[in-house]
Amino acid sequence: MPTVVTIAVPLTCVNPETAAAEESASTALGRGEESFSETRWKTLRYFNLYRLVVAALLFFSALLYPAAFPVATWHQGLQHLVLAGGYLVGTILSAVVAYAWRQHASTQITISVLVDVLVMTLLIHVGGGLGSGFGSMLLVTLAGAGLVGQGRLVIFYAALATLAVLIEQSYRGLQTDLEATAFFHAGVFSIAFFAVALSARLLARRVLANEELARRRGIDLKKQTLVSQRVIEEMQEGVLVVGSDARVAQSNPRARQLLAASESGEPALCECSPELLQAFADWRQERGDVAVLVQVPAKGTQLRARFVATTSGDSDVLVFLEDMSRLREQAQQIKLAALGRLTASIAHEIRNPLSAIRHAGELMREERRGELYERLLRILLDNTQRVERIVSDVLELGRRDRVYSELIDLRQLLPAFVEQWSGREQLAADVIRLEVSGRATICFDRSHLHQVLWNLLSNALRHSRRLTGSVRLLVGDGKVAGQVEVHVVDDGEGVADDLREQIFEPFFTTHHRGTGLGLYIARELCEANEARLDLFGRGKGADFRLLGRALGC
Repeated sequence: MPTVVTIAVPLTCVNPETAAAEESASTALGRGEESFSETRWKTLRYFNLYRLVVAALLFFSALLYPAAFPVATWHQGLQHLVLAGGYLVGTILSAVVAYAWRQHASTQITISVLVDVLVMTLLIHVGGGLGSGFGSMLLVTLAGAGLVGQGRLVIFYAALATLAVLIEQSYRGLQTDLEATAFFHAGVFSIAFFAVALSARLLARRVLANEELARRRGIDLKKQTLVSQRVIEEMQEGVLVVGSDARVAQSNPRARQLLAASESGEPALCECSPELLQAFADWRQERGDVAVLVQVPAKGTQLRARFVATTSGDSDVLVFLEDMSRLREQAQQIKLAALGRLTASIAHEIRNPLSAIRHAGELMREERRGELYERLLRILLDNTQRVERIVSDVLELGRRDRVYSELIDLRQLLPAFVEQWSGREQLAADVIRLEVSGRATICFDRSHLHQVLWNLLSNALRHSRRLTGSVRLLVGDGKVAGQVEVHVVDDGEGVADDLREQIFEPFFTTHHRGTGLGLYIARELCEANEARLDLFGRGKGADFRLLGRALGC
């Protein structure tokens, strides 16, 4: 019975990027340099698995049900059984080699196709020609070889199958009568062999091009993902991805730090900041663009929250968190930088006429013209001295970046310093009490430490009762190894809670004779020496703590 084979070659549109990848793949094919990817090795294994299944079916059919073959004699049935058995052994070996030995793929494919062409041709001959149906099996073999084969070898496979079929048909014609119909069928199959092989090869090349394009895009996407992840992690803003149920799906380290959340899991809005949860609920109702201020109870800080809708199907919302204290600090630094440039430029110009005014006042003091004259002159000299102190403080602040750290022994430095300071302030020896314990060494610039302690002691004396032990200077080891703590404590009224954050701001003072720069300069000099100055404790009296390094200069 004649067999009709229909071949359909699809036409597709290719975008420029795919065409470029396909051209690159075809160039490699032409030079015979195409390498087998993991996908193609898997395809080759499936191809061998298919051949093994077909061989098993042929063998067991010939063994258990010989009537399935168009045989006329017992001798032909035995030939079918022998060929099917040999084919089964060959396919088993091919499958084992393809799984165990991932080398010389072209050689493996070529040997497999040669075996298939030989076995199928013999089966066609034994089965009585192309009408037996084994010719169609060669089409499947050539299609599989076209998908996994390389370059011009696919055309070689089709030519080999064509020659085998034509030789078999010619041999059959020499033994019997020549039939034009049989040769026509052989010619149709030959055309089908080339059509199937070429179509499969074109399809395989398109698949390879898409695979290469996907691989390149995967590499680019991975790089972009890594860069984006690093950028998000290093952002100074906190970023949260919050679902419609107010649960946090993702967060960066800065967000967990701002919300004082653990690093093990995603923070919960209700636990970290109830105000943030309420602000999120209000935003979902109004969908406005206005940022809101929320509090974090665990840290006592204020955050600026901004909500941005996303285009994801899950209705996720991006929440950007900014530390308001950092923003205020940046604004303060900008203001102080401008103020510093202004004051530094005029400080030297002020000092010269100020010195002349003070000198003139000292000369006028030698003249005795009455009590009113003396009082006005004293006001003039006191305010002149105050202005000079402000100018000196401003100039000292400008030298904060010049740090020459050294390891200072406080047991030796502080007694002489306290004696000098007490003499300068004309105090009794028992007003200030010095207590030193622990390692008592600090890594600090000597002149900066002198300025910091002078400012702290002067501030403590100004607010103390000036009695015995009213000012205490305490030195001890810090709670963390390698740190030293220096406390300056007075017995005054202390600092009100609403003023604790303002006392370190420049030009803020609660005393009529203060300049408002002492504590600010002390903190700036501490930060320049990698130390920290803060107001420690609450209640009666003020306790300023200097926390510095005891080692590591």
